[in-house]
Formats: sequence, structure tokens, C-alpha cells
Amino acid sequence: MQAQRLAALLVIILSGLALRRFGYAADLPFFLVKYGGSLLWGSMVYVLLALAVAALTARMPRAGTAALALTVAICVEFFRLYHTPWLDAFRLTTAGALLLGRLFSLWNILAYAIGIAVAYAFDPAHRQSSPERL
Repeated sequence: MQAQRLAALLVIILSGLALRRFGYAADLPFFLVKYGGSLLWGSMVYVLLALAVAALTARMPRAGTAALALTVAICVEFFRLYHTPWLDAFRLTTAGALLLGRLFSLWNILAYAIGIAVAYAFDPAHRQSSPERL
């Protein structure tokens, strides 16, 4: 199951990077590039947390992992409202833009929630879980 999650994480990250890098050049609509990337970012947060939770403890329900992922995503989005010179300089780098983003948007939170819901629905633990491990 963890190998499947790691593979999914790799696919999600590569898809997000490809979408951001080549989406506009491929004439994909702005909406798809912008919010597709946010959807994939939300999915990535869920899978990363699912991997971490499984490594630390198997006792958290998947729904708890999804709620934690949404909380992290919302916190990161609201963190965009905080500005300091060093943080704004980091946000102007590629890594800063990909990890933290640049501008606050409620639409991003919706995209994150959808991405987390999709990752939750396709989580390999869902297919292999018994009723008491949901």
C-alpha cells in the first residue's frame, strides 16, 4: 500500500510540474492550468500526510488524514497573507511559488478540497481497508 502511495505521489508531483511548465504552451485554458495545479497540490498534501501517518501510526482514520490535509492546505493558503521581505523573496523563487504560492485565493482552497477528496477516494487504503480501519 505504501509503495502505491509513493508511486501516486510521484505521478501527482510530476503531473503538477508538467501542468505548470507546459500547460500554457500546450494552449490549455488558464482555469485548467491554475486550478488543476492547485487540485494536484491538494492531492499531494493528502498523500504525503497519508504516508507520514502510516509511518508514525496506523490508528488515524483516513477521514482524519483528509481533514488534516485540508487543515494544512488552508493554513498554507492563509499564510500567503503574511508578508516579510525574506518570505516574499522566497515566494518569488520557483520553489517558493510551488510550495507556498504567491497570492491568497479562496478558489485555491476549493481546488485543494477537491484534490484532497479525489486523493481520498482513490487512496489504496480505501480498497484494502476493513470497516474498522476506515
